[in-house]
Amino acid sequence: MTLKAQFDHTNCGECPIRHRAVCAHCERDELEELEGIKYYRSFEAGQTIIWSGDPMNFVGSVVSGIASLTQTMEDGRTQMVGLLLPSDFVGRPGREIAPYDVVATTDLVMCCFRKKPFEEMMVTTPHIAQRLLQMTLDELDAAREWMLVLGRKTAREKIASLLSIIARRDASIHQSGMAGPIVFDLPLTREAMADYLGLTLETVSRQISALKKDQVITLEGKRHVTIPDMGRLMEEAGDDTDGGFLV
Repeated sequence: MTLKAQFDHTNCGECPIRHRAVCAHCERDELEELEGIKYYRSFEAGQTIIWSGDPMNFVGSVVSGIASLTQTMEDGRTQMVGLLLPSDFVGRPGREIAPYDVVATTDLVMCCFRKKPFEEMMVTTPHIAQRLLQMTLDELDAAREWMLVLGRKTAREKIASLLSIIARRDASIHQSGMAGPIVFDLPLTREAMADYLGLTLETVSRQISALKKDQVITLEGKRHVTIPDMGRLMEEAGDDTDGGFLV
């Protein structure tokens, strides 16, 4: 079964991640050239997008949904090593083999580009190469910050950090700013959060309940989250309210 994206594939101007994607700085003629090598793919939650070790014949951006990056050790143990949120780039130009399993955590839509033509465009289209470099450096900074989350933060700070990352990305995608309450649907199950953060399911549930009790967040059901004051959530995460994680 395939899923239908809820936007016009023929019009890049309607793309919800246009202002953040690898094509963000492209001119009209460059977008037209990208149009000739792009296509959309839809995945259901739980479906593998890329298997580690497989050749990659495409690169692309997550348009909607979330995917996980997972690495498997020789003895079969697995570790979630990253999340791909809307506008994040999938694949590496110049690299033939996928280093990680990429699995759709939620229903997901990707804007894909055929790999070889995209690599050629990087040479002839500086706007693409510059934007991809910027995104790569942002990803590196975020990875360094995540090392702090996993290595030094308490369970409560870990949960608050993850919520702040998702909230800030959601606000950025919708260009809604962070001055008022931020409302979003949590895209991860508590089991997935526990796996990613290196916590038990019970700890995740307990800390979410504590944040709700202390009115740092409000929660309708298990997924619909409201953050009344982003500054307070960032304080709970142990981050500066004017800095914190790159999104």
